[in-house]
Amino acid sequence: MNKNTLTTIKRILSLTGNKGKLKISVMIIFVIIQAVIIAFSPLIMGNAITILAEGVMGNQGIDFDALMRTIYLLLGIYVVNYLVKLIQEYMMSDYTSNIVYSMRVKIADKLKKLPVGYYEKRSVGDILSTVTNDIDVIATGLQSVITTSIYSIVLIVIILVVMLNINLIMAGIVLITLPISIFSMKGIVKKAGAVFYEQQLLVGELNGQIEENLSGFQVIKAYSREKAVLKSFEEENDKLCDKYEKSQFMTSMIEPITMFIGNIGYIAVICVGALLAIKGMLTIGNIQAFINYVNNFNQPVQNAAKMSGQIQMIFAASKRVFEFLDEAEEEDIDIKDIEVETVQAMPEGAVEFKNISFGYNKEHTIIHDFSLDVPKGKQVAIVGPTGAGKSTIIKLLMRFYDVDQGSITVDGMNLKEMSRKSLHSGIGMVLQETWLFRGTIMENIRFGRLDATDEEVLKAAQMAEADYFINTLPGGYEFELSEDGQNISAGQRQLLTIARTILANRPILILDEATSSVDTQTEHRIQKAMDLLMEGKTSFIIAHRLSTIRNADVILVLKDGDIFEQGTHEELLNKQGFYYELYNAQFT
Repeated sequence: MNKNTLTTIKRILSLTGNKGKLKISVMIIFVIIQAVIIAFSPLIMGNAITILAEGVMGNQGIDFDALMRTIYLLLGIYVVNYLVKLIQEYMMSDYTSNIVYSMRVKIADKLKKLPVGYYEKRSVGDILSTVTNDIDVIATGLQSVITTSIYSIVLIVIILVVMLNINLIMAGIVLITLPISIFSMKGIVKKAGAVFYEQQLLVGELNGQIEENLSGFQVIKAYSREKAVLKSFEEENDKLCDKYEKSQFMTSMIEPITMFIGNIGYIAVICVGALLAIKGMLTIGNIQAFINYVNNFNQPVQNAAKMSGQIQMIFAASKRVFEFLDEAEEEDIDIKDIEVETVQAMPEGAVEFKNISFGYNKEHTIIHDFSLDVPKGKQVAIVGPTGAGKSTIIKLLMRFYDVDQGSITVDGMNLKEMSRKSLHSGIGMVLQETWLFRGTIMENIRFGRLDATDEEVLKAAQMAEADYFINTLPGGYEFELSEDGQNISAGQRQLLTIARTILANRPILILDEATSSVDTQTEHRIQKAMDLLMEGKTSFIIAHRLSTIRNADVILVLKDGDIFEQGTHEELLNKQGFYYELYNAQFT
């Protein structure tokens, strides 16, 4: 057993804390009791056979009283063994359930702490595979593996002691087969472990592809790319099948090898035992008991061979889970002492960017020495071509990423000196990509402020011009949205997210193409509501429709991560520069 395997076992067993240690200790006691019962039952059975043999071969007859006492003792042992096993299985089920529960809780907590960049690098399907498939693999196999492993180790030790007491020569023969079996398994198990890990990786990739295909199903149908998608899926599926076949073949080799080695030892024990019995050095009962012990001794090795595939699957799944749990988290400060101060400061909403530079990787800087002072209540529009850095500026303000150089302050406080929770509690967002969850329209809007009354929700919907279409739906505000709101139109989804932001009523607003999914007439109505919403609030508006930002206090024209032009709508038109060209490109 290598160091990584031991580390994985320790991490799995440590998930239940001190209560889990107590449970596993009590369970081990029951396993030892069961192993002792199984270990000594062949001796008792052998004693019964000896009584019968001596009675038949001798002249005094069979001692039925002694025989019946032995049989009753054997029956009692089997009843006790059944009860002990029942309790042990119940305790093991509870213990493994707690391990899996603890693992799921840690993963759920980890999902909230991972940086945005992690989700941009890894597919949703692959993450879901870790959360669901890998955990299910661990949950399915852990109970039987832990019980069988502890039971096998204890049973081997006890049986070995008993066999040594019966006869050293035959015990030595059995002992020779054990290291041979372990050595023959070791190389196969090591190679199989790597294959099982690759198999779990492919499961994650396949789940990612399935999730991607389902989310883009309409696009696939629209472009008639069903065959291409199916071909890509079949290629990934073939890779997974190849790994599965390879892993199953490698683990299936172990059992025949261990059985072959065990059977050779079994034959050798029978031959040597027969010679010793002929010489009068062993009784028939002892030979029978020893043969049973050989079977019981080989059984744990064969069980390990049978479970080797399951064990490797558990270790491969555990490795993926622990790699996920070990991912670097968002760095955040503990602000218990300044939380109140931060929250009180947020309603002012003055924002300043001081000589910031940033790149998603160190080799490529996107934002270069960017500076901007936004007083409280001002509206800042950010425009520019695709890739200019508009969304990146917003991500930095939201502290989804930290700047490489410079600083961003809100009311004079550096973002790095406040928790993300406090920062986000003062910012409302409407993004181009809407997000709605399965639930009623009322619940989706109330997500912006959970303590809002029904009347406040209705008022927010009316301000967002969403009330008129909500009342046309079956059930109105109690209409049940499907996953991501797919049972309403894109424009209607956008209206609901705007209503959610209006309800939240945050001092800083971020509007990233907030009206991009609605028609022109609805856009004008929403714009009036947004003007009311932005009154007295610090607002950052990313827009490609330049008609929506005419009233902004300042318009920033970004190009290659720098402020290329800056001014009001009229000032920038009069300059007849880059903004002038953008505006004319839309309206000429």
